[in-house]
Amino acid sequence: QVQLVESGGGLVQAGGSLRLSCVASGRTFSRHVMGWFRQAPGKEREFVAAISRAGSATSYADSVKGRFTISRDNAKNTVALQMNSLKPEDTSLYYCAARQSSWLVDPTPGDYDFWGQGTQVTVSS
Repeated sequence: QVQLVESGGGLVQAGGSLRLSCVASGRTFSRHVMGWFRQAPGKEREFVAAISRAGSATSYADSVKGRFTISRDNAKNTVALQMNSLKPEDTSLYYCAARQSSWLVDPTPGDYDFWGQGTQVTVSS
């Protein structure tokens, strides 16, 4: 079992930056593909970014490419999402997720095994 706790959300003006962090419990963090997802009210949960177990491979949604960067520190059991040039449409509840069933960097929410509670990001225009 892996417990995930996100932090770093908040209110920011369009064009600003935020850095989200997710801390995982346990000693198996390096065995998990990690992902960030987001869900706005009335919408389905959508993929944002994911990173491989060793951090050598990453994947991004087209909507955030060039603006967001995912990274991880296996020694500290953390995964981060640096978000730059934020837009009002980035407003959402952001979730950290862990996948233990495969090494594949996967954009499908249903393929992730553990989820955090989420941290709210609000971007004002």
